[in-house]
Amino acid sequence: MNGAGVPLYQAKAEFFRMLGHPVRIRVLELLQEGPLPVRSLLSAIEVEPSALSQQLAILRRSGIVTATRSGSTVVYELAGGDVAELLRAARRVLTDVLTGRHALLAELRKAEAGTVRSAGGSAKADSVEAVS
Repeated sequence: MNGAGVPLYQAKAEFFRMLGHPVRIRVLELLQEGPLPVRSLLSAIEVEPSALSQQLAILRRSGIVTATRSGSTVVYELAGGDVAELLRAARRVLTDVLTGRHALLAELRKAEAGTVRSAGGSAKADSVEAVS
C-alpha cells in the first residue's frame, strides 16, 4: 500500500480515470510543446470556456499541470516531463493496437472477398474454400 493507505493499483486506476477525458488529453498534448495561455488552449480545442476551465481544474488538482497568472492571463504548463513521456508511450501502444486491427481487418476483407467469389463458383470450389 502507498502512504495514503490506498493500494498502488487503485491509485493507478484513479490516475488513469483522471486522464480519461478527451479534452484533458488534448490539453496535455498541446502543453507538450510548452506553456500556453488559456486563450490559446481555447482556440486550439474549441470547447466552451466553462468546459475547458472545469477540465483544467481537474488537471491542476491532480498535479499534472501548473498554472501561473500574469495580470489577467493564466498560463498552463506540464508539471513534469514524465507526463509527456506517458503520452508518447500511449501513442506507441495505440499505434500498435490499431496496426494490429488494421491487419486483421485486411485479412477479414480478403477472406470475405474469397467467400463472395466462391459463392458464384462450383460446389467443388466452395468445398476448397471451406477447407482453407
